[in-house]
Amino acid sequence: MDRITADVAEALRFPGSAANSNNALRTLRRMFNKAKEWRLIREVHGFKLFKEEGRSLRLDDEAERKLLLVAEQPLKDVIVLMRDTGMRDARELYRMRIENLDWSTRLIFNPNSKTAKGRRFIPMSDRVVNLLMVRCAGRREGWVFPSRSKGKHITGGLVNKQWVKARREAELPQDLVLYCARHDFGSYVLGKTGNLKAVMDAMGHADVKIAMTYQHPELEIVRDAINSRHTLRHTGETIN
Repeated sequence: MDRITADVAEALRFPGSAANSNNALRTLRRMFNKAKEWRLIREVHGFKLFKEEGRSLRLDDEAERKLLLVAEQPLKDVIVLMRDTGMRDARELYRMRIENLDWSTRLIFNPNSKTAKGRRFIPMSDRVVNLLMVRCAGRREGWVFPSRSKGKHITGGLVNKQWVKARREAELPQDLVLYCARHDFGSYVLGKTGNLKAVMDAMGHADVKIAMTYQHPELEIVRDAINSRHTLRHTGETIN
């Protein structure tokens, strides 16, 4: 490890997005810090992370409509749930258990997180209630999305395969990924409520900076504000 310089670390390349690469580099940084703590090396070399670009695409109503026409199960239900709950797919949604569904309060409890904010209650929309009641009919415990392997839940492999196929048949851009549904949830709920804290609580965010990467404010809000100003001027009303 004492031969790994900052230049060597910054020259590393990983498959996937910049966020995936930064996860690997943060792990390397943690290894360096532990090695210094254990006195295996004398110093820790600093190195830069990759620049992460926020997702600009949203899995909106039109994209959902096109996808649901061609999607197979369980992808069809996954799309609806991610858009209406904002849950993470592999880390939360696929691990959802029937015991954590409270039908009386219409809440989903998510215990699958390393942080207190991530362990949270998530409200069910009307169509989520209907979807889950059908999917869980006759069962009181177990995985909401059981796999064909006994005792296990579905994984990203199956859903991702279905996603690529459905996205192609729906003629949607390759940049549109399933996780865009989570971004759409955050953007839509903030636009409707104006309550960032409520959005952060629902999505399991503790850091405002992280939460804001999921926000794509509607430009119509800006347009309407400017139009209203000019409308007031034409009507002669006082503008504060």
